[in-house]
Amino acid sequence: MKHILRSQQFDRPALEKLFSATDELSALYETPAGKRDIRKLCEGKLLFAVFYEPSTRTRFSFCSAAQHLGMMTLQTENAKEFSSAIKGETLEDSINALCQYDPDIIVLRHHETGGADRAAAVVDRFDHNVSIINAGDGKGQHPTQALLDLYTIKRELGRIDDITVTVTGDLANGRTVKSLVYLLAKFKGVKFVFLSPENLKMEEGIIGHLREHEVPFREARNLEDALTDTDVAYWTRIQTERGSSNTTLDLTLGVPQMKFMKEGSIVLHPLPRVNEIAKEVDGDKRAAYFRQVRNGMLIRMSLLRELCG
Repeated sequence: MKHILRSQQFDRPALEKLFSATDELSALYETPAGKRDIRKLCEGKLLFAVFYEPSTRTRFSFCSAAQHLGMMTLQTENAKEFSSAIKGETLEDSINALCQYDPDIIVLRHHETGGADRAAAVVDRFDHNVSIINAGDGKGQHPTQALLDLYTIKRELGRIDDITVTVTGDLANGRTVKSLVYLLAKFKGVKFVFLSPENLKMEEGIIGHLREHEVPFREARNLEDALTDTDVAYWTRIQTERGSSNTTLDLTLGVPQMKFMKEGSIVLHPLPRVNEIAKEVDGDKRAAYFRQVRNGMLIRMSLLRELCG
């Protein structure tokens, strides 16, 4: 594929191939000789990280992945305020101009849903030899986050089939949630449990997709109901920057709530967290969210290697 724009681009064989390639890269990366060899894989290639919204993990994850592969990187953060966008330049003109500098890949985070599609359309229209990677677009999707989430599930549990996944928080506006549900729905025996405030429930488009593909799901009544039989607890924050608020449901995951979960289950979070997971949970072996961050760099290394040919 030329661009990575949404989770639906990946079928199960493509996911399994990606995870296998990531396992191989991960094994190489753990040795000094392997790390030196990896730096030759994309040597001389150029990556632009263009972020219209603030980011820590995603931006540094992509740039670290690129540099470990031998790529050169240029990056900007909060381009909505500190680029020609503040002067009124359109996204289309910005992308077309950036392509004149001959990057191989542009990683784009945009505040408007559909921003990545618009960028890819410009690249294709003018026949630029550039790949666009969607690093989050408004309330739309965040496909590489979903890929690293899925890879973490596989590494932690040893499987993706036949699991129950509890998803909590801002399900209406969380782009990571939408992307992950699309991917998990491709696997056998996956069941979903949703828990969110009444005003932040999962959007009908996702619910319709699950019904169409006969993927079981239900809405939980409370944290105990949501966590008792789950294999993966996927926690997300309330996205106040998008006008979300929660005044009806306590979604704090602390040590008492962890007692509801099975011994072999895991807790994931796309981060940043605010106060929805207590710091005391970090020491629990089921808390996998920082291991999840490292997996993100490894997955993105595989994706960049694939796009660079």
